Amino acid sequence: MPQLKTGDQAPAIVLPAVDGTTMDLSTHKGKRVILTFFRFDSCPFCNLRIRRLVKRWNEFPEDTVMIGVFDAALPALQKRMKKHNVPFTLVADETYQTFQDNGVRKSFFRAMITPIKAPLSFLESQFRGYVPLTLSPAKLSTLPADILINADGTIAKAHYCKDTVDHLSIDSMIDFAKGN
Repeated sequence: MPQLKTGDQAPAIVLPAVDGTTMDLSTHKGKRVILTFFRFDSCPFCNLRIRRLVKRWNEFPEDTVMIGVFDAALPALQKRMKKHNVPFTLVADETYQTFQDNGVRKSFFRAMITPIKAPLSFLESQFRGYVPLTLSPAKLSTLPADILINADGTIAKAHYCKDTVDHLSIDSMIDFAKGN
């Protein structure tokens, strides 16, 4: 499927959430939404990104809607994310279909060069004990994506990462959530 782009309508996504509910993206129309396609539940860089978002969550407006989609089985995602005490919605896509439907790319090469491009993030993830518990090239090769959705349900920005740490800055996500 083609990648989302500015001006497109937000995708229709309905997935199970770690809190036991079902997340339906359409129910958030009227609010700004930060949607991130992460990799897999034990991805070191994804866990580090979640940790950094949680650490700065108090800087986001109180009504911020953030949704993280993982290529994971729900029980594994629930287990892995429990330690983070995540204040936003995390959902599991066990089939990878939502990733495919929204143009999320794969590149084993780009995923593998991340430790060289971002050695400090790599070292921090290892120091914190975030180790990948998969050897699946399909899971390892996924490149994340950050999608900012306006209150009218259109895409404000679609950032498809060049590697596994090339996310939008947290500062830009906070600004978006604040309406800037």
